[in-house]
Amino acid sequence: MLESSITQCAFWKTYFTPRRYSYDKIPDQTGKIAIVTGANTGLGYATMVGLAGHGALVFLACRSKDRALAAIERAKIEIKEKYPQAADPKLEFLELDLNDMNKCKQAAKEFLGKGLPLHLLVNNSGIIMTPFALSADGIEQQFAVNHMGHFVFTMALLDRIKESQPSRIVVLSSFAHEGPTKGGIDFDTLNEEKKSDTVTRYGRSKLANVLFAKALARRLAETQVYVNIVHPGYVATEWARQDSFGTFMTKIFEKLSKVVAMTPEIGALTQLYVATSPEIVNKNIRGRYFIPIANEIQTSAYGQDEQLQEKLWSFTEKLVRENVRA
Repeated sequence: MLESSITQCAFWKTYFTPRRYSYDKIPDQTGKIAIVTGANTGLGYATMVGLAGHGALVFLACRSKDRALAAIERAKIEIKEKYPQAADPKLEFLELDLNDMNKCKQAAKEFLGKGLPLHLLVNNSGIIMTPFALSADGIEQQFAVNHMGHFVFTMALLDRIKESQPSRIVVLSSFAHEGPTKGGIDFDTLNEEKKSDTVTRYGRSKLANVLFAKALARRLAETQVYVNIVHPGYVATEWARQDSFGTFMTKIFEKLSKVVAMTPEIGALTQLYVATSPEIVNKNIRGRYFIPIANEIQTSAYGQDEQLQEKLWSFTEKLVRENVRA
């Protein structure tokens, strides 16, 4: 039987768990090459600054070149202030549109063409509780952007990641993965607007992140590629600008965020732990789920269901075959 959402839900636990990681614990990242999706703002930006500030070459995989380049200039100044002894930060833009699977594959090809290793992929970007829409491939948009786009991007880069091992893949999910309806993912009605609401669709996409990461970790169990999952907590990011709930409720959330939300700098610490801590390799941590700050808990029962993980994998591969050009 599924565990109670009240006892299992990660949200309230984030306020009672210790901070197990900090920026001064991040080891030297010199020589490491990382890609962070959605690195121009919020959690992705804070993650990028933390990695680059410790010596990594970081590619900002973003849809908007202008916003990414502005973020790079802002980050260079911030890194010099936070890490005055650090070398000049190494930051580059990589165009990535997660709403279009063919563009995700093209972004991976663009990186592969540089002939560089890839030690770290942080699948950070996503959309949250947006109004119903279909992606460029005709797939419900939250599922498409949060899961499908990252699946295509990750799998296209996977051989390079394996060649670069020890390496890591960090998949951002959310406590919202605990919320989908019976069965976990309604594969047959995924694209039917009337069959779900915006909150359920978001939770479905976040459950897909968990299922994908666990299935991928199992496939890489005999390698030194470490795949793990993160719920960053309630973080004051730019998601409210999507105005999913209307102007009034958006203002309420903005005010609430100022009181109880973590800053992106604090919220990013859990994914930075998974991305950089020696514990991940030393303790052979893979396929695990972490909440702030760097505390492991179990996912929902659906998230642990290997049969559902494999059903999603097959379903996803079928959509890729139908939509992505060879």
